[in-house]
Amino acid sequence: MNRSRSSRLVLALAIGVVATGAGRAAFGQAPTPAKDAKPTVALRVHGEVAKPLELSAADLAGLKRQTVTARAHDNRESRYEGVALHDVLQKAVLPAGKDLRGKAVSLYLIVEAADGYQALFALPELDPAYTDRTILLADRRDGQPLTAREGPYQIIVPGEKRHSRWVRQVVGLRIGKD
Repeated sequence: MNRSRSSRLVLALAIGVVATGAGRAAFGQAPTPAKDAKPTVALRVHGEVAKPLELSAADLAGLKRQTVTARAHDNRESRYEGVALHDVLQKAVLPAGKDLRGKAVSLYLIVEAADGYQALFALPELDPAYTDRTILLADRRDGQPLTAREGPYQIIVPGEKRHSRWVRQVVGLRIGKD
């Protein structure tokens, strides 16, 4: 193959790779998502809910942001930012406030982590009508995104002496009842 022809072939292949998006990362650009591509699921809310959800990071970012200060596993006091766990659950249409009574009081939440770890909360523990404590689904600590070991989402429970319910790498919220 002559030099001119091989140069044209290499150029054509490079243009084809860039045009399809496959080579954009090599040129410092993110690949263009397909028009019908669904956003990546960041968190599932499922179980005994009126409206099961698959929330993307953008969905979660659209909720009201809150901040709590709490002493972490490393015994260092930190400022965590995210959304109240109660607010996330309200998107799944769960009983709250005056409607959280009778059999609904026995509903519980199991927070599910990527590694299979789980922690349990009674629904009233999360409801502002029952408590002044805000349990947070955090995505930032001291102004920085959570580390890969902690995030992208972590449950923060201010005031607890043990951190066994500070679930890291949260992927699911499952509502149950007996």
